Amino acid sequence: MIANPAQKYRAAPSVALNDRTWPSKTLTQAPIWMSTDLRDGNQSLFEPMDSATKLRFFKMLVTIGFKEIEVAFPSASQTDFDFVRQLIEEGHIPDDVTIEVITQAREDLIRRSFEALRGAPKAIVHLYNATALAWREVVFGMSQAEVKDLAVRHAALMRDLAAQQPETHWTFQYSPETFSTTELPFALEVCNAVIETWQPSAAHPVIINLPATVEASTPNVYADQIEWMHRHLARRDAVILSVHPHNDRGCAVAAAELALMAGAQRVEGCLFGNGERTGNVDIVTLAMNLYSQGVHPGLDFSNMASIARTVEQCIALPVHPRHPYAGDLVFTAFSGSHQDAIRKGMAAQRPDQPWQVPYLPIDPQDVGCSYEAIVRVNSQSGKGGITYLLESAKGWHVPRRVQIEFSQVVQAVADTGGRELSASELTALFESHYLQRRTPWQMVDHRLYEESGCTHIEMVMLGCAGQQRWHGQGNGPLDAAWQAVMAQHIDGIDTSVQLRDYSEHAVSQGSDSAAMAWVELARDGQAKGSYGAGVHVNLVTASLQAMVQAMNRMIGAAASDGGQAP
Repeated sequence: MIANPAQKYRAAPSVALNDRTWPSKTLTQAPIWMSTDLRDGNQSLFEPMDSATKLRFFKMLVTIGFKEIEVAFPSASQTDFDFVRQLIEEGHIPDDVTIEVITQAREDLIRRSFEALRGAPKAIVHLYNATALAWREVVFGMSQAEVKDLAVRHAALMRDLAAQQPETHWTFQYSPETFSTTELPFALEVCNAVIETWQPSAAHPVIINLPATVEASTPNVYADQIEWMHRHLARRDAVILSVHPHNDRGCAVAAAELALMAGAQRVEGCLFGNGERTGNVDIVTLAMNLYSQGVHPGLDFSNMASIARTVEQCIALPVHPRHPYAGDLVFTAFSGSHQDAIRKGMAAQRPDQPWQVPYLPIDPQDVGCSYEAIVRVNSQSGKGGITYLLESAKGWHVPRRVQIEFSQVVQAVADTGGRELSASELTALFESHYLQRRTPWQMVDHRLYEESGCTHIEMVMLGCAGQQRWHGQGNGPLDAAWQAVMAQHIDGIDTSVQLRDYSEHAVSQGSDSAAMAWVELARDGQAKGSYGAGVHVNLVTASLQAMVQAMNRMIGAAASDGGQAP
């Protein structure tokens, strides 16, 4: 990099538009969408798609809801020509979809394009020629008058060829290629000359497409250019104003959004931003941005993962895991504070209220993403995310003190392995700590009965010495069971241990629903107790299982660290 880039590069000139209106506008409706994946996107690939792959992609675009699809550059290759013929002759084009082809301002290429489209019910023919100073002087060696004449002569040829095929409903499109670096008065002069040649009407409009062929300015400058053209184009009511932003500065989505505020009615782009150099404008992001503001884009991305996988297979390029709305990780939180905020937001969200879950700009389910994928656990995760996964995957509600305790267990495992833990691994780890401690005691069976106003219990317990029968009585099943435990004088469970806390909740709904119970055992004067959990269709059984789990954890802790409860 040079010390003073101003010596080498010049800032894009501003537009004299002091009364610009676009900054105060709000987008309230979707534009006309035109997918150029099969043409502009296809030209950018290491290996262009074959006809079978292009047909698969075309059908996906139709399913998503695109009504205008640029399918080929038929004069550029026999493969593209044959693909256009295949679409027409095999009847792949729905009645409400218009295909588009592109052609340079050359007579032989234009004639070839019309030949490819013969018999199409509806078609857009897109004519372009470069208009910017560098292209005029360096690439083509042409004056402004010659560039304008080139556009007008070939626009007239298109008009005449279309008249020879009246069975097709033709729409004409013109792009002053490199518009964003063309002097605005000259761009307007060429566009108006083409419009005059085509003589459009409000009932049969033409498309004037203003591409940022190379993104060379901040999005606000592009918006000013679009608003200036919007105000000055001839026969404006007979013109559909279109934009085609590229992403050289990484601002194509912003440029397209501001351009729509500035008067554009149509956007050309590719799914996931594929295209030459840094790509075309990303239609997925642009459309979903509208959706997140309460405007339906008219495109269906409710099965985003399937669309992403299909695109990846067709173009042999990956969708980045952090790609907005579509990446595998865009709804995923690893950070503990983020996970906690998401968990609380999901719990507070009501179906009839506006979406306002922290860190999630849209409901992941709207694009087919399950809630299980929102929170994933690694060494950076906290109790909130771990709790959320247990709740969403298994329906288990975890007491706060257990959340803190178990998050430390998870962090230790994640740190040791240096990796993410899956939901199934997390569940198994939780079960091993709180639900499936089988030593030193297991409850094999129990029987309850009432006598003399007390609850009596007989518990069949399995220990290292075999089965034993414990008896106890109390004010209820759990109290009776705890009295049975205390009568055994078990190592690690002395008379200072009390049953301090108990909670329960339903895990599932219906006649066969299960219940989850939590029991905390603690010694007098100790803030930290020992928790155990039980899950069973019978609430009493779940409670007794939880008590035995808490007891086993306390005994294990006493044996390992000199009598301190876990």
